[in-house]
Amino acid sequence: MLNIIKNAQDDKLEVVLEGRLDTTTAPSLDAELKGALDGVKDLKFDLTKLEYISSAGLRVLLSSQKVMNKQGNMVVANASEELKEIFDVTGFSDILTIE
Repeated sequence: MLNIIKNAQDDKLEVVLEGRLDTTTAPSLDAELKGALDGVKDLKFDLTKLEYISSAGLRVLLSSQKVMNKQGNMVVANASEELKEIFDVTGFSDILTIE
């Protein structure tokens, strides 16, 4: 189960993720982001309430990062220690801006 809350203001988009981002839920996040990133200069993923992320979820973050590399900035905020460890082990902490 994954809840996705999008807060858009001007050219900024905050995506709040709550629950689990895995093989089952990653396609719905990918679909939500498809058109939503058009014209966005600042993208923020708030992971305060994200309990788990799988490789499928990491792929969605990576594809978002690739889009944002061309048009602005992306940050991943409020990741738990468990999520930060996953980012470190997978090397994503070198690719993503994690605050």
